[in-house]
Amino acid sequence: MGALHHVEVWVPDLAAAKRSWGWLLGELGWTPFQEWPAGHSWRLGSTYLVLEESPALSGRRHDRLAPGLNHLAFHAGPPAAVDRLVAAAPAYGWTLLFPDRHPHAGGAGTYAGYLTDEQGYEVELVASPNR
Repeated sequence: MGALHHVEVWVPDLAAAKRSWGWLLGELGWTPFQEWPAGHSWRLGSTYLVLEESPALSGRRHDRLAPGLNHLAFHAGPPAAVDRLVAAAPAYGWTLLFPDRHPHAGGAGTYAGYLTDEQGYEVELVASPNR
C-alpha cells in the first residue's frame, strides 16, 4: 500500500518522446508495457510510466519551472553508469543541465546527471552511493 502505481505524462510530440524516453527507460531496465495510437508505457516491477499525446493537451511545451512537475528522479546505478548515460543522452534528444556543476549539481554529497529533453521534461539520474 502506498507505492507508486503509475505516472502519466502528457507530451506534445509522442514520437519524439518515445525516442528520448524509450531509450532512457530501456537503459534503466524498464520494458515496453502498453501501446496505443496516442500513447506508450513502460514498466519496471509493478510501476509503469505512460507518455500520451492527448487531444486535450492545452500547451505545446512542458515548463519544468512552472507549478507542477519539475522532474522525475531515477536510480541509475554506480557513478560510471550515470557518466555513460549522460555521455550517450544527446544522441537521443537529451541535454545536460548545469554542466558547470555536473555531476554534483545537487550538492557535494550527490552524484547525478540532470537531463532535459527537447520538450522541456527533466530527469535526474542518481548514482548509488560508493561502497
